[in-house]
Amino acid sequence: MSSLTYELVLAGLAVGSAAALTGIGLIVTYRATGVLNLAHGAIAMVCAYVLRHLVVEWGWPLPLAACVTLLGVAPGIGLVLDRAVFRPAAVLDLDPARTLVASIGVFVLLVGGAALLWGGGARADAPVLLGDDPWVQLAAVLLVGGAVGAVTRWTRLGRQLRAVVDNRELAVLGGIDADRVSAVGWAFGSFTAGLTGVLLAPYVRLDPYGLPLLVVEVIAVAVAARMRSLPVAVATALVIGVAQAQLTRFHPEGWAGPLVQAVATNLFVVALLVAALVLPGVGARDALPRTSTAGARVPAGLWVAAGVLFLLPLGFAGGDLQTAVQVPALAVVLLSLVVVTGRGGQISLGQAAYAGLGALFTALLAAGRFPGLPRLPELTALLVAVVLVAPLGLLTGWPAIRRHGLALALATLAVGVAVSRFVFAQPYATAGLSLSRPAGLVSDRAYYAVELAVLACALLCVAALRRGRTGRALAALRDHEAGAEAAGVPVPALKVVAFVAGAALAALGGGLLGMGVQAFDPAAYDPVRGLLWFAAVLVLGADSLLSPLAAAALLVGLDAGARGGAAAAVIGLLAAFTARVPPLTSLLPSTGRPWLRTAPPPHPRPPAHARGSGRAGDETPPTAADGAPPPAAGPAPGRPTRAGGDSGPPRRRTHPRRTTTAPAPHPSPTHGLAAHRLTLRYAGFTALDRVDLLVEPGRVTALVGPNGAGKSSLFHCLAGTTRPTSGRVSLDRTDITARPAHARTRMGIARTFQELAVFPSLTVEENVRIGGEQGRVRDDPYAVERALRLLGLTGTRHLPAAGLSTGALRRVEVARALAGQPHTLLLDEPAAGLDADETAALARVLKALAADGTAVFVVEHDLDLVADIAHTVHVMEAGRIVS
Repeated sequence: MSSLTYELVLAGLAVGSAAALTGIGLIVTYRATGVLNLAHGAIAMVCAYVLRHLVVEWGWPLPLAACVTLLGVAPGIGLVLDRAVFRPAAVLDLDPARTLVASIGVFVLLVGGAALLWGGGARADAPVLLGDDPWVQLAAVLLVGGAVGAVTRWTRLGRQLRAVVDNRELAVLGGIDADRVSAVGWAFGSFTAGLTGVLLAPYVRLDPYGLPLLVVEVIAVAVAARMRSLPVAVATALVIGVAQAQLTRFHPEGWAGPLVQAVATNLFVVALLVAALVLPGVGARDALPRTSTAGARVPAGLWVAAGVLFLLPLGFAGGDLQTAVQVPALAVVLLSLVVVTGRGGQISLGQAAYAGLGALFTALLAAGRFPGLPRLPELTALLVAVVLVAPLGLLTGWPAIRRHGLALALATLAVGVAVSRFVFAQPYATAGLSLSRPAGLVSDRAYYAVELAVLACALLCVAALRRGRTGRALAALRDHEAGAEAAGVPVPALKVVAFVAGAALAALGGGLLGMGVQAFDPAAYDPVRGLLWFAAVLVLGADSLLSPLAAAALLVGLDAGARGGAAAAVIGLLAAFTARVPPLTSLLPSTGRPWLRTAPPPHPRPPAHARGSGRAGDETPPTAADGAPPPAAGPAPGRPTRAGGDSGPPRRRTHPRRTTTAPAPHPSPTHGLAAHRLTLRYAGFTALDRVDLLVEPGRVTALVGPNGAGKSSLFHCLAGTTRPTSGRVSLDRTDITARPAHARTRMGIARTFQELAVFPSLTVEENVRIGGEQGRVRDDPYAVERALRLLGLTGTRHLPAAGLSTGALRRVEVARALAGQPHTLLLDEPAAGLDADETAALARVLKALAADGTAVFVVEHDLDLVADIAHTVHVMEAGRIVS
């Protein structure tokens, strides 16, 4: 081995050892607490600063300072975080997305606190803890990793650790002190973070932003290990470290040389991209819960006050508005998070990348340096930049289709880090760039006025996006993604639209920000800024249009009026306590939502169903009282007599003139929905074993069996939420196995869920209206009213779904499914949570639907209900239908 190769191997081992420590700490914390600790890098940075301060500023001996830092300060930080931040989240059983927000808050808080305490400049005098011999560092890593592996595998603490992660409540019932286990996990994770920081600090610049970002990049080793395997994490870190060091020997020439060299020197970033976008995602929980994104409607008076405050600089400030011009531009950037996160419920940590690309493309186009395009005037360059950046939203929108929660957070963060490293930090893209304002807008006052006009237009556009059909679909996506898809919402396309629109808004704000300060500063769009912006919007209420305005003023004003880092410290403190502090705009007094109250059709009797044969609900029963079940006596709606119902005089049908024309529905099937030899396997376990089933039109088909028999698996295969391993699903003898859930809904196969799948931020009528807008027959002006009356929900139509009882919510789900006028209805334990009267009312509705020709499939444990309504009953056991 040549001397150069050997030296590079040693250098790679030094970096790889620090990365391996990061992987070990992240995995231990994740396995002990279930939290992906994005604050790991910030803890490493704080510990590095503490060690330097003790040695350099106070003159402590290095061994004593190291012991205090690594055995006192680092574990102490972990224990404080566990006790003050993450233990309340665990007690409240918050989902991983909320704890992720808390970890982002801790990251931002520590970065801001470090900037306030030690300043923002880079330090090059960090002490070397283990000397320059990388073999010593490697030995330390292997020792730590081996000790952790032994404790996890062979000790009582390790067994308790695994039990707490698997099921905290069950572990507590088994006598395990879950708080002690999680505290140990946090203390050890923070110890490894501190060790990582003090090992890396001598080799990289020590500043509040650079070191945390570097540690964030090496999260790749933990993700590659699926947050489980310590040997895989250590091996991955060492291999990447050595490979990155060896690649520095090559200096490619030509136009692609700088980019290739950038990739070679940022191999951990490439690994993060691959791990986040290609490998299976970490965690499968849904996106952000509504409670962390929604904001109450802002009173009109508060909007007036905000408008006056934003106009004040035009009337009272002097000609120099260099600070003020940043506020509207940043507000436009933050408005993109309202679209993606607040309304769409998707975690997006990479919006700073799109803002930076907007500024960069504007500068390149205005300078005539963009390949293939001539030099453009500044305003034209800004508009073209927005058009060019918007499609790049697919970089995060496409992964969002199949990733949720933590996996989506990592994917968006990886994109932001990659853009920062491979574009903003490279001289070939940004060298010699300057950005000027358009002619006539050179003065700060004129430019600020234009910014306000752009911000007002952006607010109006986003407000329009939050209303109407698209707004309801986005709210459904945010509140319950699976429920939205079951209602017929094209979830993948809607996610892409949200991310593309968010990228366009971020690019518009980034371009305005660049022209406002008349420079392109890559540091203004680094991933740390993206985390800060995300946290700022979230703590204020990401679904409120007031939040971007308040967040922009807060971020710019605090850093301008105080020492740098003040805004990060304040925002980080609020985000860190997200388990205890609700979004601030949610504390505003509610003024109601009058614009959502849609008047019912003017005719009291809606027309017959689109199908000539008639349906349940063609003739509406009397309106029920608030929250009451459908009428308990009398014939089922739609016909004078019904199976299992009393006879009565027929009602006269009326046929008012329609004002709109509903699209032609899919024809009703004559052969029904069928499963043919369905087999479903999960990691060697067979959930379904060559199952055949037919759901016939005009009949109620029931499926019963013990828990674990495979009933839900079969139900999900029929509904389209699960693809079978083999076999097929057919509708009217046409293979629909590959059709997704929303496509099957639009074909006429509606479903409900075993666990309630309503949209709590919407009213009862809005919940039902989504089914009418996205189902088999769309835009029928009477479908929603029929469904509300059939299920006895007219008295609660304007109430938020979040405040209803379980029985009422079950009826809301059924009404939503019926509003799309399906020919096949799949019900997963529809009687769960209902009392006897509600169950009897549901039975009458289902029998009436079947009598009208609907194919009804019911998975149910209530055998009395099954005996009352079912024409055919199948018994399932061990993945097979046995009778």
